[in-house]
Amino acid sequence: MEKKSLTALARQQLKLATASSSGRSSATVYGGHQRSLRQTLVALQSGEYMREHESPGEATLVVLEGTLNLIAGDDVWKGSAGDFLAIPDTRHSVEALDDVVFLLTVAM
Repeated sequence: MEKKSLTALARQQLKLATASSSGRSSATVYGGHQRSLRQTLVALQSGEYMREHESPGEATLVVLEGTLNLIAGDDVWKGSAGDFLAIPDTRHSVEALDDVVFLLTVAM
């Protein structure tokens, strides 16, 4: 069994995002390309985006810190710490309304 502190990892990724010129940082927490499930911790500074993209499989996100908008076409869902969002099976983007960290889960 593997145990990790998402709180500590979130703090670390947010620090890296703040220091980065891109205003973002991410790290795979579980899985990867060799597995069918991948979980990635993503940190974005306030005002940064994950540009519009398609998901490689079914996906969800859990907001650990901060606030974000999940945007798909004309639809916008706001997520705050503790919120679970099912990512639509369409092109979508993520906007950080303030410094935000979320756990992205993708089933490949």
